[in-house]
Amino acid sequence: MNIYQDVEHMLMEAFNKVLGPKDIGKIDQNLINVEPPRDKEHGDVATNVAMVFAKTLSIKPRDLAIKICNELDRNDDVSAAEVAGPGFINIKLVDEVWFKSLHFILKSGKDYGSSALGAGKKINIEYVSANPTGPLHAAHARGAVVGDALARLLMKTGYDVCKEYYINDAGSQVDILGQSTFLRYQEVLGDDSIVIPEGHYPGAYLKDIAAEIVEKDGNKWLSKSVEERLDAFRKYSVQMMMEKVKADLNSLGIEMDIFSSEQSLIQSGGVDSVLNILEERELLYEGVLDPPKGKQSENWMSRPQRLFKSTLFGDDVDRAIQKTDGNWTYFASDIAYHYDKYKRGFTEMIDIWVADHGGYVKRMQSAVNAVTFDEAKLDVKICQIVHMLKDGKPVRMSKRSGDFVTIEDVVTAVGKDVIRFIMLTRKNDQVLEFDFDKVVEQSRDNPVFYVQYAHARCCSVLRNADVGNTRGSFKKSNFCSNNLSLLTDENELNVIKILTNWPRIIQGAAKAHEPHRIAFYLSDLAAAFHSLWNKGKEDEKLRFIVEDDKELSFARLSLIKAIAIVIASGLEVIGLSLIHISEPTRPLYISYAVFCLK
Repeated sequence: MNIYQDVEHMLMEAFNKVLGPKDIGKIDQNLINVEPPRDKEHGDVATNVAMVFAKTLSIKPRDLAIKICNELDRNDDVSAAEVAGPGFINIKLVDEVWFKSLHFILKSGKDYGSSALGAGKKINIEYVSANPTGPLHAAHARGAVVGDALARLLMKTGYDVCKEYYINDAGSQVDILGQSTFLRYQEVLGDDSIVIPEGHYPGAYLKDIAAEIVEKDGNKWLSKSVEERLDAFRKYSVQMMMEKVKADLNSLGIEMDIFSSEQSLIQSGGVDSVLNILEERELLYEGVLDPPKGKQSENWMSRPQRLFKSTLFGDDVDRAIQKTDGNWTYFASDIAYHYDKYKRGFTEMIDIWVADHGGYVKRMQSAVNAVTFDEAKLDVKICQIVHMLKDGKPVRMSKRSGDFVTIEDVVTAVGKDVIRFIMLTRKNDQVLEFDFDKVVEQSRDNPVFYVQYAHARCCSVLRNADVGNTRGSFKKSNFCSNNLSLLTDENELNVIKILTNWPRIIQGAAKAHEPHRIAFYLSDLAAAFHSLWNKGKEDEKLRFIVEDDKELSFARLSLIKAIAIVIASGLEVIGLSLIHISEPTRPLYISYAVFCLK
């Protein structure tokens, strides 16, 4: 049950009665949009449908809106339909509609909000994909959380989702990693003269890897050739770093379905294969690129290169596919990787990238269009910078300097739930501030606790109802059978309307690939519930348990149950835990629970 879809159907029925057979075919139902109005005084549902179709139907928007409202007024579920401004339509629904919706929530339970929007379509989401040259740092957590929450969201709406991590285990940065680990290996074996050269990875984490190699192989690599030990130390380093990456992701509640290797892709001929396709389509040529616009680089020089005609697909300039030394560019490997996804049956792909990859989007989308003959679609979500602060000062995060905060550090300090929620408190393309001091504050200003505690408080109310004045009869009460029409107070109806918006929020977030909408919605619902709770403390008429009116108490307990269902569903979508006051929890949670109960 989705009230907003029901209103769309009402509007189509109105069009059927207002328009003749000639004009009704001009109405595209997919363009009908209804949503809650910003001002509650404007009713329950607002739509600009008359303004959207007026030109097509050769009628003034306001005149069309009046005709539609006249038909809507005849609908039993509509209390009033009014025209506003140049042709907006504001609709107020009868209270019975909201009671039916609440009944549906209680009946559906955790499945409320789920849908078949995706119809089982395969979709690949690639996220994190950090180079295996060091532990995941805290800023990587943003892309990890956005990608994982998006995957959960799409699964909730009926997609067949594959969560994938692309291991960049080829190229110069992996060579440098192997060399850096070998230096640490020599150091562990007692060579005090080792100095980490500039441009290498000096992080202490490589000492741990080197120590494991020493424990396994002793000093045997000292006598090997440069080629042998570089190959071995590359493999050792990547393997061990990826084990650490997987552990860090697991600590955030993230499990990938597939880990794909760039090195394996190259060795299997994947790059050669996809470039043959581009060659056959006459999309490669020898040319010279213009210097970068708006900036001068001392390293840039005019030279012939093999280029891809990405401008044919909407890119700004053509892109280099091969270096002058004959080696493939990273772009070539990335094309092959996305073509490999396509061959695995994914015509819909989503990549979650960090901020400095913004200039790479158009060329990658161009390449996907080219090699799949426009059959596949790539959506790229850029996660902007996360400013990590401690004691009011920025925390640096450079793998090469070794001065960075790891995901392990942050999870240990604040827990995965705090990280996951905070990373969704801004849209992915907005800069985010993560203040270590603030996120561990035991206060209502901490949004994750505010939402989690709303659910815990709902559970506490229901639990206490079992041992209070409703004992016995409440336990036998079926939430769905309670008289929900008693919930006539404006504050109660407001919460019901927010609950009813959940399926719309879920579908809208899935279509837009924007999981942050779920966190925003949960914050709004938690605020409405806590407000209702506080009003009950001030006004006896709004208490959840009414001493002399069990029927009203049962109705309000049904509302509490529905709130708990929706919050639990939302927390599951973004990968957060449920907390319960009566259970042993992290000390921070206990302190916060005590704070809220005061």
